[in-house]
Amino acid sequence: MHELMLAESVVRLVESTARQAGAERVTRVRLALGALAHVDPDALLYCCELVARDGPAAGAVYEVERPPAVAWCANCLTEVTPPAVGAPCPGCGGFQLDIRAGEEMRVIDIAVA
Repeated sequence: MHELMLAESVVRLVESTARQAGAERVTRVRLALGALAHVDPDALLYCCELVARDGPAAGAVYEVERPPAVAWCANCLTEVTPPAVGAPCPGCGGFQLDIRAGEEMRVIDIAVA
């Protein structure tokens, strides 16, 4: 389960940022998890709560935004929304897609107290 390693990185980043801001605890964390990121949002949130249980981020509310996938189709020369990695262009059925967005995972912001 790679979500556990990702959660450890997220919590470490969030707690480090909170310490730098002089905060005692983290109350909310907003994450962007692209539609093609190959990460199970529920598993990631569970792991974040598990990893953070004894630190400043214990009890924080985690919110996940799911940016859509965006790709450029070299066949029909248009931007499309592929349903999955490796799926054909929904417009022309071609496979010459350049993924432009939807694979990201990042911390958007945090709230501290």
